Amino acid sequence: MEPDLFTAAAEERQEKDPTGSPLAVRMRPRTLDEVVGQQHLLKPGSPLRRLVGEGGSGPAGPSSVFLWGPPGTGKTTLAYVVSKATNKRFVELSAITAGVKEVRAVIDGARRAVGGYGKETVLFLDEIHRFSKAQQDSLLPAVENRWVTLIAATTENPYFSVISPLLSRSLLLTLEPLTDDDVRGLLRRALAAERGLGGAVALPGDTEEHLLRIAGGDARRALTALEAAAGAALDKGETEIGLTTLEETVDRAAVKYDRDGDQHYDVASALIKSIRGSDVDAALHYLARMIEAGEDPRFIARRLMISASEDIGLADPNALPIAVAAAQAVAMIGFPEAALTLSHATIALALAPKSNAATTAIGAALDDVRKGHAGPVPAHLRDSHYKGAGKLGHGQGYVYPHDLPEGIAAQQYAPDELKERTYYTPTRHGAEARYADAVEWTRGHLGRNRS
Repeated sequence: MEPDLFTAAAEERQEKDPTGSPLAVRMRPRTLDEVVGQQHLLKPGSPLRRLVGEGGSGPAGPSSVFLWGPPGTGKTTLAYVVSKATNKRFVELSAITAGVKEVRAVIDGARRAVGGYGKETVLFLDEIHRFSKAQQDSLLPAVENRWVTLIAATTENPYFSVISPLLSRSLLLTLEPLTDDDVRGLLRRALAAERGLGGAVALPGDTEEHLLRIAGGDARRALTALEAAAGAALDKGETEIGLTTLEETVDRAAVKYDRDGDQHYDVASALIKSIRGSDVDAALHYLARMIEAGEDPRFIARRLMISASEDIGLADPNALPIAVAAAQAVAMIGFPEAALTLSHATIALALAPKSNAATTAIGAALDDVRKGHAGPVPAHLRDSHYKGAGKLGHGQGYVYPHDLPEGIAAQQYAPDELKERTYYTPTRHGAEARYADAVEWTRGHLGRNRS
């Protein structure tokens, strides 16, 4: 809601003595130029630039926007910058505590403000995905008639959590996870700035790297950990934050893991080989090491998808859909919740029956092709749909399998040179046993060599 006398007094005290506020609050950017990351949203003429007054109004005024991104990427920060930079009336609500009554009160106030003294209203609504359909419906008239300019923040996919009419009347701005360089710059700024730690402590390189791993692209988490560790170091009379102090403060050991070196590949290899070997506990250990080291969850998910086809294949046809679903979920939710999804997929793959028959089959087929074993496509299999194909003999003699009682036609499909070649040799592990039976039956009906 709009600040009252007590809120205004608290803000005035905070400005006079900023050390009374958390470091993450003190280091919030005051202008768009101070924002870390999200440069794709801050170009001249962008919706956010227009919201802070760097653009016109009237029929081409700034649009309502949805800010969608993982925690700690700057959604609330951007709204805060708008509130400080704009000359408009700024109102903040949280969907966790507000309801239709509060929304309607803001809209009524906005209509009075624009009608009474020409003051436009910007409404920042945090966690909008927590609003019900009815609560979101209550925003529609205000957004459509531009009684308010809505800035709505969400960590969930708005296409699933926000009603279509409201989304279609706004712009969707996607915030990207902060890079390590983004967070590193923010930490160094906080160490040096007067409104931050004012140079009271230093941050050695190994401590900084561990702090970046802890943060996982979350600026708020990084600054909170930095403030706690700095306080612990100063209490000890130290002028720099040692790695041990940071570990003691955040209760997370530094994982010896270089994401750009051998450890990156060694641990990833160990994860896949543990899954291949059906050792679920070892697989979870290596997964945990990758997560704690700040590994990109999308990289882990990609490795799991490859493992599902390379080492499991048709022994468990559900393995690949599970891995693909995990990759999609990871892309949508990010850490820390993505750890649950990756665990789910890793356990399923480690305990699945194993077969590399799909891997060896395509390997053998590719080997033949690369050696030049190919030959022309049999005439009866060639495309016969275009004019003149019949005169070339294309399609002549082709037997349509669906016309036969058993649905299989004993005719040659492979080129002459490869007509007796077999590539797929199924195991009898798990569900692949039924594929083994199917291969034996179909090859027999095709008159193929089954050896």
